[in-house]
Amino acid sequence: MACGFFCINHKPDMATTRKQLQQLHQALEQCQICADMQGPAVHGEACASPVMLIGQAPGFKEIEVHKPFAWTAGKTLFGWFEQIAVDEQQFRQRVYMSAVCRCFPGKHHNGKRLKSGDRAPSATEIANCSQWLSREIELLQPKLIIPVGKLAISQFMPVNKLTDVIGQSHSIELNQQRIDLIPLPHPSGASTWPRIEPGKSLLAQALQLIAEHQQWQNLFASKA
Repeated sequence: MACGFFCINHKPDMATTRKQLQQLHQALEQCQICADMQGPAVHGEACASPVMLIGQAPGFKEIEVHKPFAWTAGKTLFGWFEQIAVDEQQFRQRVYMSAVCRCFPGKHHNGKRLKSGDRAPSATEIANCSQWLSREIELLQPKLIIPVGKLAISQFMPVNKLTDVIGQSHSIELNQQRIDLIPLPHPSGASTWPRIEPGKSLLAQALQLIAEHQQWQNLFASKA
C-alpha cells in the first residue's frame, strides 16, 4: 500500500534511518520544482532523532551556508534553547531540523517596490515541498515536534492567534500515531511577540514544557 502524507508504519532503526535521510537529502538538493524559489535547498543534519524542529523556510543567508537557522533568527532561536541548557551544537547534532519549504522564497514585494521581510511561501510551493516533510516524518516517526512560527504550526493544527497555541503541549494524531506538539513563535527580529507580554511568558512556558518532555530529556540527559 502506498504511503500518504505523514505515513508511519514501523519502528525505525537508527543506522538505517540515517542512511535513508542522507539519500533523501541528496534528492532534495536536486529539487527545482518551484520556479520562484531560490536554492539550493537547505536541510539539517541527518540525525535519526525522535524530536523534530520544523521552521517556515530558509532565509538568504541560510542558502549561502547550507544550514537552517544560521543567521539572526537562528541566534535568537538557539538563545531560547540555551535557557533550557542546550547549546546550538548539541541541538543540531541531536534534533532533526526541517522546514515547511526548503528554498528561500525571496524578499517580499509590493508591486515594484521591495519591502522588508521575506516573502511567505505560496500554497502551491508549500504543497510542492510537502513531499520532503512527509517522508522525513515517515522515516523518523517523531515523538515530539516543535513547529516554529505560525506557518509551521498551521501544518499540524488550526491556529488563529499564537496566544491560543503557544505555552501548551498538544497531542495530535498522524496516521494513528500520537505525537506531542509544542509550538514556538518565530524568532524573527521583526516580531515583538516573544519579547512582550503575554508572548514572553508563553514562550517561557513552552520552553519549560520542552525541557520536561521525556524525549527531550532522553536526548540531553548526558550532554558530554
